[in-house]
Amino acid sequence: MPDSPSANTTTRRRLQHFPVAFFAMVMGTLGLTLAWQKAAHVLALPPIISHIFLLVSATIFAVIVSAYLLKTIRHAPEVIAEFNHPIKMSFFPAFSIGIILTSIATLEISSELSRFLWVLGSTLQLIFTINVLTRWIHHQHFQVAHSTPAWFIPVVGNILVPISGVEHGFYEISWFFFSIGIVYWILLKTLIFNRMIFHDALPEKLLPTLFILIAPPAVGFLSYMKLNHEVVDGFARILYYTAAFLVLLLMTQFNRFFRIQFFMSWWAYSFPLAAFTIATLVMYSRTGIPGFAVISYLMLGTVSVVVSLLLYKTVKGIISGRVFTPD
Repeated sequence: MPDSPSANTTTRRRLQHFPVAFFAMVMGTLGLTLAWQKAAHVLALPPIISHIFLLVSATIFAVIVSAYLLKTIRHAPEVIAEFNHPIKMSFFPAFSIGIILTSIATLEISSELSRFLWVLGSTLQLIFTINVLTRWIHHQHFQVAHSTPAWFIPVVGNILVPISGVEHGFYEISWFFFSIGIVYWILLKTLIFNRMIFHDALPEKLLPTLFILIAPPAVGFLSYMKLNHEVVDGFARILYYTAAFLVLLLMTQFNRFFRIQFFMSWWAYSFPLAAFTIATLVMYSRTGIPGFAVISYLMLGTVSVVVSLLLYKTVKGIISGRVFTPD
């Protein structure tokens, strides 16, 4: 029996309003995958768990890429509108970040595949970064209210590059990307705090993006450790404890976040928490301090619950069609 006109209309509407923010799901699930991978090495937890999460993440990534590619073909004006949107445009680099994260996650499975994904992801990340910074510099319509923690996404991707880049022998290129990420993280952090303190508060829908503040120092710590031959020096500690403070700061405001209704922006909780979990596991493996082991278990449990909840909420939102509501 052929689909009814109303069913076809609903499908077209959902595809038309399929948000680019869906790529944040990939960052979250791959972040959890990498956290369990590290936990298998450091805490001797079952490696099969990370294998399952990698398979799930790859499936989600493939589905989202296929859906957004179809949207690009059938609803190009909507894609262009998102690409030119002062806030939504920051989510496009989540695609290249997803590829870089997959490169990291497949290091233990296939060096050749990981290397290919690293080259592809890093190249796309540099293109996205240049594009975003060019439009920020030569803008005509950006306002202070448009600056949100989501603007960190193009920066975080650059800081991720050394994690697998060093493993593949791209040492100087990895320093290049790390330098871009760290310098512009400090610059953007200043702008974002200025916006939050002296201008209108973030709307409820964007409040979860505050967790993105955790990602640059946490990922920066992981990349710096790779570049610094796994030595925990003073700068490494500054990066780690900056991330730790931000986790503590945001956790004390749990009630504010708990009251927010579900939006795709909730996925901003996932990757930063996963990045800090991995950073804590690295600190434990390098220092042997028991306190880091305790924090590692707590963070691994927390990020696992968070991602599971987000998957449940997202599937529920997809079924109801709520996540395809135009802004």
